[in-house]
Amino acid sequence: MKFSEKLTYLALTAICGALSVLPLRVLYIFSDFLAWLAHSVVKYRVKVVRENLASAFPEKTEEERRKIEKEFYRFLGDYFFETVKLFSMSDKFIRRHLKIEGIEQVDRAMANGRNVTLYLGHYCNWEWVSSIPLHLSGHGKAAQIYHPLENRGSDKFFRRLRTRFHAENIPMNDTLPTLIKWKRAGIPSVTGYIADQAPSLNVHLFVDFLNHETNAYTGPERISRFLDAEVFFLHISRPKRGYYTARLIPITDKIKEMPVFEPSKMYFKLLEENIREAPQYWLWSHRRWKRTRRMFDEYFGDKAEEQLSHL
Repeated sequence: MKFSEKLTYLALTAICGALSVLPLRVLYIFSDFLAWLAHSVVKYRVKVVRENLASAFPEKTEEERRKIEKEFYRFLGDYFFETVKLFSMSDKFIRRHLKIEGIEQVDRAMANGRNVTLYLGHYCNWEWVSSIPLHLSGHGKAAQIYHPLENRGSDKFFRRLRTRFHAENIPMNDTLPTLIKWKRAGIPSVTGYIADQAPSLNVHLFVDFLNHETNAYTGPERISRFLDAEVFFLHISRPKRGYYTARLIPITDKIKEMPVFEPSKMYFKLLEENIREAPQYWLWSHRRWKRTRRMFDEYFGDKAEEQLSHL
């Protein structure tokens, strides 16, 4: 690492290390201030949030959408400080604050030598899901896919956070080679994919998602088919501040028998249902629909339908 990147890592470690030992109730005081600052003073991505909410929920009144907006910024502050808390929280703490229902399905699949795909979204605190290894019996590996950060100091710090509970981080470009290597070694795995980002125009599927014709990542499905993995969706709820419940919903244990794109479509359907239950917990500040179907059709021209005809 460059000297500046080492300083970044040391600074993040020192600041987050000091903050993380504070009780959540104290961190939530900071969170409320950060939410007010981001929403009312800095107006961090307020225009993006409002545009996304208006297009996703045209049936809601302006007052209803503004309520979601304010609750979203409060959650965004909570997400930030809850992620900081990861730095020093104990196994006992995370198990008390994140309950996982149905994990025995994953444990059973891995005990039988099967690989498992776990779909989730940028919903509730997805960072805390890295504690899944604490709930498994140790039959294989638990991993999450991530995009390495350009600043290697920041990247090292976030890898440290995300491996606190023994999950492994796989850089996106290394996903398939890594999982194949484990499979050949007889090591089953459960791998989490956050697949609701905005991909490039080089996609093979559009889905109906939150009132938009939405371009969709199909890489997780392609990898799942190659590995003949069992596929689950992780439905997450937040019964009260600082507490989450994650429930595993089976999508399929026979993916090769399913029609092409069906697992991906089911993922977006389940994710939308999850979001509509409590919309304030999804990441409305990112430009999810910046690449439209019209842009896709213009980009591929006469080959657009051919592009969408295969996985």
